[in-house]
Amino acid sequence: MSRTPSPTQLRFGANYTPSQGWFHHWLDFDLDDVRADLDSIAGLGLDHIRVFPLWPLFQPNRTLIRPRAVEQLVQLADAAAERGLDVNVDGLQGHLSSFDFLPAWTQTWHRRNIFTDPDVVSGQAEYLRTLAAALADRPNFLGMTIGNEIAQFAAGPHPDPDGVTPHQAGRWLTRLLDACETSAPGRMHLHAEYDASWYQDDQPFTPAHAARIGAVTAVHSWVFNGTAQRHGRTAVATEHHAAYLIELSKAWALQPHRPVWLQEVGAPAPHIPAEHAAAFTEATVANALDCPDVWGVTWWCSHDVSRSLADFPELEYGLGLLTNDRQPKPAGRAIARIVEERRGREHRPAPRTCALVVDAGDDDTAPRRSVCGPGGPVFEAFARLTADGARPTTVLASRADDTEHLAARGITEVVTPEQAGLRGEPAARTAP
Repeated sequence: MSRTPSPTQLRFGANYTPSQGWFHHWLDFDLDDVRADLDSIAGLGLDHIRVFPLWPLFQPNRTLIRPRAVEQLVQLADAAAERGLDVNVDGLQGHLSSFDFLPAWTQTWHRRNIFTDPDVVSGQAEYLRTLAAALADRPNFLGMTIGNEIAQFAAGPHPDPDGVTPHQAGRWLTRLLDACETSAPGRMHLHAEYDASWYQDDQPFTPAHAARIGAVTAVHSWVFNGTAQRHGRTAVATEHHAAYLIELSKAWALQPHRPVWLQEVGAPAPHIPAEHAAAFTEATVANALDCPDVWGVTWWCSHDVSRSLADFPELEYGLGLLTNDRQPKPAGRAIARIVEERRGREHRPAPRTCALVVDAGDDDTAPRRSVCGPGGPVFEAFARLTADGARPTTVLASRADDTEHLAARGITEVVTPEQAGLRGEPAARTAP
């Protein structure tokens, strides 16, 4: 499928949230406003953005993909190129900041399952092919992400989920990624799920899907998922949550050095108070960069949501690296310092030689993956090992005795969650 990128040159970027009108800016697209936003993003030293077309606005009818909307997307990408910014495009929006954006032809009187209905899936494939084709000749086009955390439509707690089996979910992902590859061959096409795929037992989009399908593994790290509530804002588990997800993903990866993109991470208030956002940002990024095989870090988000817009959850208003009037915030200045310090350096952290065993049941469906979530034995053991000075990674129970797999990853010790909890006693065994 898509080419696998080299993880030795770190990428730093932001998820682009337009300062004027949020993602509703597509309704009143103003290229001058976009250029000003991109100037402020480039001013932080970042090298890429992730862009979010709103699916209902770009494809309001199953057989109508609006040429003007596609043209505006290309204009945005070209404006980014002028500022040295590469562009990844999320196609199926989908879900953003607590709001769902699904076209009318999938809802109410036309209610159809967005993962399994053949007409809907055919329409999605044509839409993604169209976007990818429009950008395929742009050198700064990184590739497509199928959609933003679209797994949230497949199970609770969504109030009206589209039921799908793990097998159907995998088939859907493969078909849509193939559509992207058809129009823009060789680009970095991927999908992106939220942490339910790693932590929620009945989520049909599984860790195996995330770590095995697409050019890279994308992880989205949010400490409001119970991590900060359980451990506190400065705890090891909180400041290492992004690093944990990066290393957790490697348990399911078939390639020993599959690249991992920290595609979303942010400092959500009140769990991370505004006055501590910069410190959290610095700690989170430093810990993530201590993980081998990281492709890059893309902060959520570029600009704050305007207070003139109603009904967002309170935490969504202040997540930007920049204010709504495009001024750098403490977290933005922290990111700029990190980028400057890392400029020109290769990303080659030492291997993580201690592997924590993950037993989530069947490797493909992970029916007991809640052991990996906050409060679960794997999660808490990882935090415990990290606090004790270890640099753990993870390995599936089915591979814990696979000498070839362990050697390929540089693993020399294997520890179970139970062993990791034993104070003052042998906590690890030498890998076979």
